[in-house]
Amino acid sequence: MIITRFTCEILRPIPVGDISISARLARPGRSVELLEATASADGREVARATAWRVLRTGSPSVPPRLPAPPPLPDEPPALPPPAGWTDGYISAIEWRQVRAALGTPGPATLWARMRYPLVPDQELTPLERVLVIADSGNGASWELDLNRWLFINPELTVHLHREAAGEWICLDAQTAISAGGGGLATSVLSDIDGPLGVGAQSLLIAPRAAPPA
Repeated sequence: MIITRFTCEILRPIPVGDISISARLARPGRSVELLEATASADGREVARATAWRVLRTGSPSVPPRLPAPPPLPDEPPALPPPAGWTDGYISAIEWRQVRAALGTPGPATLWARMRYPLVPDQELTPLERVLVIADSGNGASWELDLNRWLFINPELTVHLHREAAGEWICLDAQTAISAGGGGLATSVLSDIDGPLGVGAQSLLIAPRAAPPA
């Protein structure tokens, strides 16, 4: 089977420490199945995920009509984290910028690949490679001053029509913000063979608390 849709709901801040994971087959089937998983810390759920997977069949290929991704740049740029960001994830990913960069506002097109496995001594899967990069759509295409505004995504949803090929994933991201605190970050996800899916993150846009005098 192949995962065609993945959604992760972030229920509360996820601590750095021991996390327990449980997973189950919520809806079994011969051609379509629904998977569910939860992550808990200190006895409380901190995240919940669902995924639909469908049977691999002999269907013909119809190429997507989205534009092909730009070529992978040869040289990695110097990408310091934007002012006010704590590094960690950024350095764990190798980035190649095509349009804009993580440290500048507006839409961005970036190639990226993971430097490390999610779990030590376990080979990365194509799904893991895509989802880890898809979660960067919001951060890559921020639009407001990071020192004055928060843009928090309580969820991530990714739709895929095939598995990723190779290590590199192209993220073509943009963010829309409307008055009232709502926003939406959307991304086209591609690999070296072309587009393979899309990602979306709903956003809470809120002013940062003023620092104490």
